[in-house]
Amino acid sequence: MIKRTIFTSLLLVTFFICKAQVDSTLQSLVYKFDIKQEIGSTSWIHTQNAFEEANKLKADVILLHLNTYGGQVVFADSIRTKILNSNIPVHVFIDNNAASAGALISIACDSIFMRPGANIGAATVVNQSGEKMPDKYQSYMRSTIRATAEAHGKDTIVNGSDTTYIWRRDPKIAEAMVDESIYLEGIIDTGKILTFTTLEAIEFGFCEGEADNVDEVLNKLGYTDYEIVTHKPTVYSNIKGFLTNPVFHGILILVIIGGLYFELQSPGIGFPLLASCIAAILYFAPLYIDGLAENWEILLFIAGLALIALEIFVVPGFGITGIAGITLVFAGLMLSLLENVVFDFTNVPGDEMVKALIIVSSGTFLAFAAAIPMTEKLFTTGALSKVALQGSQKISEGYLSFDPSLANLIGEKGIAETQLRPSGKISIDDELYDAIALIGIIEKGETVDVVKFEAGQLYVTKA
Repeated sequence: MIKRTIFTSLLLVTFFICKAQVDSTLQSLVYKFDIKQEIGSTSWIHTQNAFEEANKLKADVILLHLNTYGGQVVFADSIRTKILNSNIPVHVFIDNNAASAGALISIACDSIFMRPGANIGAATVVNQSGEKMPDKYQSYMRSTIRATAEAHGKDTIVNGSDTTYIWRRDPKIAEAMVDESIYLEGIIDTGKILTFTTLEAIEFGFCEGEADNVDEVLNKLGYTDYEIVTHKPTVYSNIKGFLTNPVFHGILILVIIGGLYFELQSPGIGFPLLASCIAAILYFAPLYIDGLAENWEILLFIAGLALIALEIFVVPGFGITGIAGITLVFAGLMLSLLENVVFDFTNVPGDEMVKALIIVSSGTFLAFAAAIPMTEKLFTTGALSKVALQGSQKISEGYLSFDPSLANLIGEKGIAETQLRPSGKISIDDELYDAIALIGIIEKGETVDVVKFEAGQLYVTKA
């Protein structure tokens, strides 16, 4: 009897242990990461890290907690591409706003849930001042958001001989979030950019449901037993995001080129060159760590600096050495922004090459545009004003470029100490003077007469 009781107890313990293991195995892993700031380089880095970690943890689902007014299209496009190509389902919870670039990212997700009172839409491309960009930018955005909606597919409904296709996300509605010329009956009139409220987004297929919090979203997705792992951005990723921002890249290039220009204008000061080197380190370091900047690209930049230094300290003036140096510096800065194998750019997207060219070119142009007027101001009234000579030697103050007493030598006789062809040296009372033969050539040793003094110069003839 006792043995039977012990055996039964062991069976029950084993059962509960196995049940607990099965239950823990069935528990879903939800990986959550936030985008609650302007879409930019930092958001893109956080997204890359989040997806990488979610894949390592073998998460069942990725939940994006979004609240943004938009940002840079190039990074929004990268994020939406990452979402569309994800092997793990990606859902988004719009906490309050999904405007502009945020709308594009949201539409890329497998499902959209919105808090009551939230908004999605208004994806027109604008500049930093909020002004609408030219139509070529709008055309690209229209195509991108339309393709994103189309990526979710459509249902085919056959009713007798009629076949109807119903998009899960209507591409035309998505396009109306960019283009005010689109008219959709019962949805939007021409002349207005489309923005949906939560209820409107649900009605027209751009929101799967209303939710007040993350747990409610997961319950509506069918997850009841789950563990949430939240992505925690590191200090390094935040710094890296700041350093890889295209705007900051432009500023660094401005400092690099501007510093080199200042050093060329006033060799030996050192500070502009030091600022240029620090900016170069900040520029290349995150790109090198990411694997974008190859060793040979950095060597191109260093070789350019070496040629510029050679031009400053060895070769006087500004010639082929300086031009070659600046060319190599420009090439190193641009190529380091591109993910390429050595001299092989076949797999580099054309838009990435254009983007790199624009960043480096604009930074270089602004550097020269700012450096040229600043050079005069800096060295005349600025902190470096004492480095360069500021005063001028005016004639009215008694400054002359010659000795006026030489005019007293007119009528004197002298000896040609060198051949005058026509210029040379003469001696008068054992003093040497520069002189010019007024007529013909005067041989060494011949006697001369000083006949004229003009513009600080003695003129002589044969005696």
